Amino acid sequence: MLNFKHYIPTIVYFGKGQARFIKKELKERGSKKALIVTGSGSVKKNGIFDAVTRELKEARVPFVELDGIVPNPRLSRVYDGIALCRKENVDFILAVGGGSVIDTAKGIAAGVCYDGDVWDFYTHKAQPVQALPLGTVLTLAATGSEMNGNSVVTDEKNERKLAFGSYVVRPVFSILDPEYTYTVDAYNTAAGVVDIMVHVFEQYFSQTPAAEVQDRLAEGLLKVCIQYGKTIVTKPDDYDGRANILWAGSLALNSLIGEGKVQDWSTHAIEHEVSALYDISHGVGLAILSPQWMRQVLSKETAHKFVTYAENVWGIQAGNDPLITAQAAIEKTELFFKSLGIPMRLGELGITDEHFDRMADGAIEAWGGSVGSFKTLTKKDIIEIYQAAL
Repeated sequence: MLNFKHYIPTIVYFGKGQARFIKKELKERGSKKALIVTGSGSVKKNGIFDAVTRELKEARVPFVELDGIVPNPRLSRVYDGIALCRKENVDFILAVGGGSVIDTAKGIAAGVCYDGDVWDFYTHKAQPVQALPLGTVLTLAATGSEMNGNSVVTDEKNERKLAFGSYVVRPVFSILDPEYTYTVDAYNTAAGVVDIMVHVFEQYFSQTPAAEVQDRLAEGLLKVCIQYGKTIVTKPDDYDGRANILWAGSLALNSLIGEGKVQDWSTHAIEHEVSALYDISHGVGLAILSPQWMRQVLSKETAHKFVTYAENVWGIQAGNDPLITAQAAIEKTELFFKSLGIPMRLGELGITDEHFDRMADGAIEAWGGSVGSFKTLTKKDIIEIYQAAL
């Protein structure tokens, strides 16, 4: 295990009716005016927006709204939010929605306090040193954005999907009410479960030795996703299922299971190029690509980790040949994703091999010239993963 500094400052209010703590948080922070960031309108239809704004009104905090945030959130809307915050003298941002809404809010929070172009953070030309405080009201279990400092947005003009990470944009508080996820449809619920699992994979499949605490925690999160994933797809108002998946999503990417390890993140690098170009669901892209990544990196040198995964997550008894055990675990993973009812081939989404070369170059460039650490991927490797996923 490597040295690390562990710091998770986000206050979490988990459970039914926890939106009532918004008033308390805003009063204690002395907020004068808020920006509420929302998505395409579902939070207004299902009553969540009314519940949230009621708290702001009782706290006597006026607010303005930036709505219409879409999946694979757009850089242009980050610019719109920055301009609105400056015009209205906003001192607090409240993101009400899923990961795309929260990631947009983080970009805005950092951009307001920066004299240059906020895109500099995503291209790593600059690092944010200050941001407006933000809180979240989570409506989708997927990205873990409610407890981390990551933001991913798409520059729609140049078809680039990039990310930055900074402690200054970690939410100061997050409301996690499982009932707020009941209205998420089956497709996006399934994609969220996959997103959570692949976040775990990116940290679990590591060459760092003796990180046993992190690995056992990671395996527990994966088993929870397997236990409850199909349940919440078929029974959207199953409170226990929604609660467990919601909390698993937060713990999967709040830095807890990745501390003290060299992490991989290959599948995300490869998928970001797909969703930037074709605007597909990020979780669906991960479901299609992650089993192919596993097959690409599997070798005699890496099989031991897959065997541990097979035994501890899937209950597969290891045989004499570790490669066969590893392949069985990969097959189990792919079949589970398929059982959630989402597409499992790029071709099903109308994607061809036309841009594979460009996408492989983009992944390598976006991730600093090197993709992956469990096994470093070459351009040829990445193209082969894309081709295997067709």
